[in-house]
Amino acid sequence: MLSMPRRPRSQDERIERSGPSVPPQQTPRHLAELFWVFNHLTLLGVGGVLPFAQRILVEDKRWLRTEQFVEMLSLGQVLPGPNLINLALMVGQHFFGWRGAAVALAGMLAAPLVLIFLVAMAYAQYASTPAVVHALQGMSAVVAGMVIAMAIKLFPAIRHDLTNWGWAGLAFAGVGLLRLDLLWVLIALGPIAVALAWWRLRRA
Repeated sequence: MLSMPRRPRSQDERIERSGPSVPPQQTPRHLAELFWVFNHLTLLGVGGVLPFAQRILVEDKRWLRTEQFVEMLSLGQVLPGPNLINLALMVGQHFFGWRGAAVALAGMLAAPLVLIFLVAMAYAQYASTPAVVHALQGMSAVVAGMVIAMAIKLFPAIRHDLTNWGWAGLAFAGVGLLRLDLLWVLIALGPIAVALAWWRLRRA
């Protein structure tokens, strides 16, 4: 009995069988776009840039995957200096080499230098005013909420590995519960985590 030739699957059928497609990762079109994105990022992040960095770089621009953002942010936390400055340098270098690193850094620092200078002058004069004190307390609560929301978004990057949850729990216990200095927590946990990851990669 002759069998009918199988009709080749259409593109829509292949996509349907393979599940939902992942949006393609984008790249900055030129150095000017890199500059203005980081400049815009610093102006958005009043009181805390980190949550906005995750939303813009990963969700809006799609320059980085969540795993890449977590890796760069983790490295930026360990290295000396502000973690967002380190992150900007790594993102810029990733796309345009040393020129991208310099442009991303300039974007991070251009507007804040002027704003911080003006705010510092105003804060020195009005810091003890009750209205300013209450406003700063309210901003602190908002920033804490944004950081918690960003942490929830980043958890999918480690949810499939129970070992990562263990390291996250130990770090939280050391810094958040025991009030240990972050540097000592990194010195204690960092080498062990790196050695364990290296051993697991060797086995794989």
